[in-house]
Amino acid sequence: MITRGTPAWRYFGDFRAVVLAGQVLVLQVAHPVVAAGVRDHSDYTEDPWTRLMRTGASLSIYVYGGPDGAKFEARRLWELHRRFTGVGEDGRRYSALDPRAYAWVHATLVQVAVDAQELFGRGMRPDELDQYYAQMREVGLMLGVEDQHLPPDWPAFRCYYDKMVDSFGPNRTIDTLLRTIHTVPKPVRWLPDSTWPWLRERQARLQLFLIAATLPPRLRERLGLDWTPLQERRFRRFRRAVRLFATLVPPPLRTVHMRAVARLNVWYRRRKGLS
Repeated sequence: MITRGTPAWRYFGDFRAVVLAGQVLVLQVAHPVVAAGVRDHSDYTEDPWTRLMRTGASLSIYVYGGPDGAKFEARRLWELHRRFTGVGEDGRRYSALDPRAYAWVHATLVQVAVDAQELFGRGMRPDELDQYYAQMREVGLMLGVEDQHLPPDWPAFRCYYDKMVDSFGPNRTIDTLLRTIHTVPKPVRWLPDSTWPWLRERQARLQLFLIAATLPPRLRERLGLDWTPLQERRFRRFRRAVRLFATLVPPPLRTVHMRAVARLNVWYRRRKGLS
Protein backbone atom coordinates (compact mmCIF):
# COMPACT_ATOMS: atom_id res chain seq x y z
CA MET A 1 0.00 0.00 0.00
CA ILE A 2 1.26 3.48 -0.89
CA THR A 3 1.07 5.72 2.17
CA ARG A 4 1.01 9.47 2.56
CA GLY A 5 4.43 11.12 2.36
CA THR A 6 6.21 8.31 0.52
CA PRO A 7 7.89 9.04 -2.85
CA ALA A 8 5.08 7.62 -5.01
CA TRP A 9 2.54 9.64 -3.03
CA ARG A 10 4.54 12.85 -3.37
CA TYR A 11 5.66 12.58 -6.97
CA PHE A 12 3.36 10.40 -9.08
CA GLY A 13 0.52 12.92 -9.27
CA ASP A 14 2.63 16.10 -9.36
CA PHE A 15 0.99 18.63 -11.68
CA ARG A 16 4.26 19.08 -13.57
CA ALA A 17 3.81 15.64 -15.11
CA VAL A 18 0.95 17.09 -17.19
CA VAL A 19 3.59 18.87 -19.27
CA LEU A 20 4.82 15.44 -20.37
CA ALA A 21 1.45 14.06 -21.47
CA GLY A 22 2.32 14.23 -25.17
CA GLN A 23 5.71 12.63 -24.59
CA VAL A 24 4.13 9.70 -22.72
CA LEU A 25 1.58 9.10 -25.48
CA VAL A 26 4.28 9.02 -28.15
CA LEU A 27 6.43 6.65 -26.09
CA GLN A 28 3.49 4.32 -25.50
CA VAL A 29 2.41 4.10 -29.13
CA ALA A 30 6.02 3.68 -30.23
CA HIS A 31 5.54 0.07 -29.11
CA PRO A 32 4.10 -1.78 -32.15
CA VAL A 33 1.46 -3.72 -30.18
CA VAL A 34 0.27 -0.60 -28.35
CA ALA A 35 0.27 1.29 -31.66
CA ALA A 36 -1.97 -1.32 -33.27
CA GLY A 37 -4.36 -1.39 -30.32
CA VAL A 38 -4.69 2.38 -30.23
CA ARG A 39 -5.17 2.49 -34.00
CA ASP A 40 -7.96 -0.10 -33.94
CA HIS A 41 -9.73 0.55 -30.64
CA SER A 42 -9.12 4.09 -29.39
CA ASP A 43 -11.31 7.13 -30.05
CA TYR A 44 -8.54 9.63 -29.31
CA THR A 45 -8.69 11.21 -32.78
CA GLU A 46 -12.43 12.00 -32.48
CA ASP A 47 -12.64 12.82 -28.76
CA PRO A 48 -9.16 13.30 -27.27
CA TRP A 49 -10.37 15.42 -24.36
CA THR A 50 -12.69 12.76 -22.96
CA ARG A 51 -9.98 10.18 -23.51
CA LEU A 52 -7.53 12.36 -21.58
CA MET A 53 -9.93 12.79 -18.66
CA ARG A 54 -10.63 9.04 -18.47
CA THR A 55 -6.91 8.33 -18.46
CA GLY A 56 -6.32 10.88 -15.71
CA ALA A 57 -9.10 9.40 -13.60
CA SER A 58 -7.68 5.91 -14.04
CA LEU A 59 -4.15 6.99 -13.17
CA SER A 60 -5.28 8.77 -10.01
CA ILE A 61 -6.77 5.70 -8.43
CA TYR A 62 -3.61 3.58 -8.78
CA VAL A 63 -1.76 5.56 -6.13
CA TYR A 64 -4.36 7.63 -4.32
CA GLY A 65 -7.41 5.37 -4.33
CA GLY A 66 -6.20 2.92 -1.68
CA PRO A 67 -5.60 -0.81 -2.22
CA ASP A 68 -9.27 -1.59 -2.86
CA GLY A 69 -9.51 1.19 -5.45
CA ALA A 70 -6.36 0.03 -7.22
CA LYS A 71 -7.56 -3.58 -7.31
CA PHE A 72 -10.93 -2.54 -8.72
CA GLU A 73 -9.26 -0.42 -11.41
CA ALA A 74 -6.91 -3.29 -12.25
CA ARG A 75 -9.86 -5.64 -12.82
CA ARG A 76 -11.68 -3.01 -14.88
CA LEU A 77 -8.70 -2.36 -17.13
CA TRP A 78 -8.01 -6.06 -17.56
CA GLU A 79 -11.59 -6.75 -18.66
CA LEU A 80 -11.58 -3.72 -20.95
CA HIS A 81 -8.34 -4.58 -22.73
CA ARG A 82 -9.10 -8.29 -22.95
CA ARG A 83 -11.43 -7.50 -25.86
CA PHE A 84 -8.86 -5.50 -27.82
CA THR A 85 -7.34 -7.76 -30.45
CA GLY A 86 -6.48 -7.39 -34.11
CA VAL A 87 -3.72 -7.48 -36.70
CA GLY A 88 -0.66 -5.24 -36.46
CA GLU A 89 1.27 -3.46 -39.23
CA ASP A 90 3.52 -6.51 -39.53
CA GLY A 91 0.55 -8.76 -40.29
CA ARG A 92 0.70 -10.58 -36.97
CA ARG A 93 -2.23 -10.89 -34.63
CA TYR A 94 -1.96 -8.94 -31.38
CA SER A 95 -3.70 -8.61 -28.03
CA ALA A 96 -3.77 -5.49 -25.90
CA LEU A 97 -2.88 -7.78 -22.98
CA ASP A 98 0.36 -8.84 -24.61
CA PRO A 99 2.54 -9.02 -21.46
CA ARG A 100 5.47 -7.09 -22.91
CA ALA A 101 3.28 -4.32 -24.29
CA TYR A 102 1.28 -4.14 -21.05
CA ALA A 103 4.53 -3.84 -19.11
CA TRP A 104 5.80 -1.08 -21.41
CA VAL A 105 2.72 1.08 -20.87
CA HIS A 106 3.23 0.77 -17.13
CA ALA A 107 6.92 1.61 -17.56
CA THR A 108 6.11 4.91 -19.26
CA LEU A 109 3.90 5.85 -16.31
CA VAL A 110 6.68 4.94 -13.88
CA GLN A 111 9.18 7.08 -15.77
CA VAL A 112 7.02 10.16 -16.29
CA ALA A 113 7.11 11.22 -12.63
CA VAL A 114 10.90 10.83 -12.61
CA ASP A 115 11.22 12.91 -15.78
CA ALA A 116 8.93 15.60 -14.40
CA GLN A 117 11.07 16.01 -11.30
CA GLU A 118 14.31 15.90 -13.27
CA LEU A 119 13.21 18.46 -15.85
CA PHE A 120 11.04 20.77 -13.78
CA GLY A 121 12.16 20.22 -10.20
CA ARG A 122 15.22 19.18 -8.25
CA GLY A 123 15.03 15.50 -9.19
CA MET A 124 14.58 12.56 -6.86
CA ARG A 125 17.36 11.48 -4.54
CA PRO A 126 18.81 7.97 -5.14
CA ASP A 127 17.07 6.60 -2.06
CA GLU A 128 13.79 8.14 -3.21
CA LEU A 129 14.19 6.59 -6.66
CA ASP A 130 14.72 3.17 -5.13
CA GLN A 131 11.63 3.47 -2.93
CA TYR A 132 9.54 5.07 -5.66
CA TYR A 133 10.31 2.27 -8.10
CA ALA A 134 9.62 -0.42 -5.50
CA GLN A 135 6.22 1.14 -4.87
CA MET A 136 5.39 1.48 -8.55
CA ARG A 137 6.53 -2.09 -9.16
CA GLU A 138 3.92 -3.20 -6.62
CA VAL A 139 1.34 -1.13 -8.49
CA GLY A 140 2.35 -2.87 -11.72
CA LEU A 141 1.88 -6.29 -10.16
CA MET A 142 -1.52 -5.22 -8.88
CA LEU A 143 -2.46 -4.08 -12.38
CA GLY A 144 -1.62 -7.48 -13.81
CA VAL A 145 1.86 -6.89 -15.19
CA GLU A 146 3.73 -10.18 -14.89
CA ASP A 147 6.59 -10.33 -12.40
CA GLN A 148 9.14 -11.41 -15.02
CA HIS A 149 8.40 -8.29 -17.07
CA LEU A 150 9.02 -5.92 -14.16
CA PRO A 151 12.73 -5.27 -13.52
CA PRO A 152 13.64 -5.96 -9.89
CA ASP A 153 15.05 -2.53 -9.03
CA TRP A 154 15.59 0.99 -10.35
CA PRO A 155 18.97 0.42 -12.09
CA ALA A 156 17.57 -2.64 -13.86
CA PHE A 157 14.47 -0.66 -14.82
CA ARG A 158 16.57 2.08 -16.40
CA CYS A 159 18.49 -0.49 -18.45
CA TYR A 160 15.21 -2.03 -19.60
CA TYR A 161 13.69 1.39 -20.38
CA ASP A 162 16.68 2.54 -22.46
CA LYS A 163 16.78 -0.77 -24.35
CA MET A 164 13.09 -0.45 -25.22
CA VAL A 165 13.49 3.14 -26.44
CA ASP A 166 16.44 2.07 -28.60
CA SER A 167 14.20 -0.52 -30.31
CA PHE A 168 11.51 1.95 -31.40
CA GLY A 169 11.08 3.92 -34.60
CA PRO A 170 8.39 5.65 -36.66
CA ASN A 171 4.97 4.08 -37.18
CA ARG A 172 1.60 5.14 -38.57
CA THR A 173 -0.01 5.62 -35.17
CA ILE A 174 2.65 8.12 -34.12
CA ASP A 175 2.12 9.98 -37.40
CA THR A 176 -1.63 10.08 -36.76
CA LEU A 177 -1.12 11.24 -33.19
CA LEU A 178 1.11 14.12 -34.26
CA ARG A 179 -1.38 15.17 -36.96
CA THR A 180 -4.30 14.97 -34.54
CA ILE A 181 -2.69 17.63 -32.36
CA HIS A 182 -3.45 20.10 -35.17
CA THR A 183 -7.06 18.98 -35.65
CA VAL A 184 -8.43 18.35 -32.16
CA PRO A 185 -12.01 19.60 -31.60
CA LYS A 186 -12.61 22.24 -28.96
CA PRO A 187 -12.70 20.83 -25.42
CA VAL A 188 -15.90 22.59 -24.32
CA ARG A 189 -19.01 23.63 -26.23
CA TRP A 190 -19.12 27.18 -24.87
CA LEU A 191 -15.78 28.05 -26.47
CA PRO A 192 -16.57 30.26 -29.52
CA ASP A 193 -16.01 28.57 -32.86
CA SER A 194 -14.21 31.66 -34.08
CA THR A 195 -11.69 31.48 -31.23
CA TRP A 196 -10.82 27.79 -31.25
CA PRO A 197 -8.75 27.63 -34.50
CA TRP A 198 -6.40 30.32 -33.12
CA LEU A 199 -6.11 28.58 -29.75
CA ARG A 200 -5.78 25.14 -31.33
CA GLU A 201 -2.83 26.18 -33.48
CA ARG A 202 -1.00 27.63 -30.49
CA GLN A 203 -1.63 24.61 -28.31
CA ALA A 204 -0.44 22.42 -31.18
CA ARG A 205 2.81 24.37 -31.44
CA LEU A 206 3.34 24.10 -27.69
CA GLN A 207 2.54 20.37 -27.60
CA LEU A 208 4.84 19.54 -30.50
CA PHE A 209 7.57 21.68 -28.95
CA LEU A 210 7.24 19.86 -25.61
CA ILE A 211 7.14 16.43 -27.26
CA ALA A 212 10.32 17.16 -29.20
CA ALA A 213 11.95 18.70 -26.12
CA THR A 214 11.25 15.82 -23.74
CA LEU A 215 11.51 12.68 -25.86
CA PRO A 216 14.79 10.76 -25.55
CA PRO A 217 17.01 12.47 -28.16
CA ARG A 218 17.75 9.23 -30.03
CA LEU A 219 14.03 8.55 -30.52
CA ARG A 220 13.37 12.18 -31.45
CA GLU A 221 15.93 11.87 -34.24
CA ARG A 222 14.46 8.60 -35.53
CA LEU A 223 11.00 10.20 -35.65
CA GLY A 224 12.39 13.10 -37.69
CA LEU A 225 11.42 15.79 -35.18
CA ASP A 226 13.46 18.97 -35.58
CA TRP A 227 15.42 20.25 -32.61
CA THR A 228 17.63 23.31 -32.92
CA PRO A 229 19.92 25.20 -30.51
CA LEU A 230 17.31 27.97 -30.45
CA GLN A 231 14.62 25.51 -29.37
CA GLU A 232 16.97 24.15 -26.70
CA ARG A 233 17.46 27.64 -25.27
CA ARG A 234 13.72 28.24 -25.27
CA PHE A 235 13.13 24.98 -23.47
CA ARG A 236 15.68 25.87 -20.80
CA ARG A 237 13.79 29.11 -20.15
CA PHE A 238 10.52 27.16 -20.03
CA ARG A 239 12.01 24.73 -17.50
CA ARG A 240 13.16 27.57 -15.28
CA ALA A 241 9.70 29.15 -15.40
CA VAL A 242 7.96 25.89 -14.43
CA ARG A 243 10.47 25.30 -11.62
CA LEU A 244 9.90 28.80 -10.28
CA PHE A 245 6.13 28.42 -10.39
CA ALA A 246 6.34 25.04 -8.65
CA THR A 247 8.32 26.53 -5.76
CA LEU A 248 5.34 28.81 -5.09
CA VAL A 249 3.00 25.81 -4.74
CA PRO A 250 3.16 24.06 -1.35
CA PRO A 251 4.17 20.39 -1.83
CA PRO A 252 0.82 18.95 -0.62
CA LEU A 253 -1.01 21.01 -3.27
CA ARG A 254 1.11 19.71 -6.13
CA THR A 255 -0.86 16.45 -6.20
CA VAL A 256 -4.20 17.73 -4.87
CA HIS A 257 -5.95 17.40 -8.26
CA MET A 258 -5.06 13.72 -8.60
CA ARG A 259 -5.99 12.95 -5.00
CA ALA A 260 -9.33 14.70 -5.46
CA VAL A 261 -10.10 12.71 -8.61
CA ALA A 262 -9.19 9.48 -6.80
CA ARG A 263 -11.54 10.31 -3.93
CA LEU A 264 -14.30 11.09 -6.43
CA ASN A 265 -13.71 7.74 -8.13
CA VAL A 266 -13.92 5.86 -4.84
CA TRP A 267 -17.06 7.76 -3.80
CA TYR A 268 -18.75 7.10 -7.13
CA ARG A 269 -17.93 3.40 -7.03
CA ARG A 270 -19.33 3.03 -3.53
CA ARG A 271 -22.44 4.97 -4.47
CA LYS A 272 -23.05 2.63 -7.38
CA GLY A 273 -22.35 -0.42 -5.25
CA LEU A 274 -19.29 -1.40 -7.25
CA SER A 275 -16.38 -3.27 -5.67
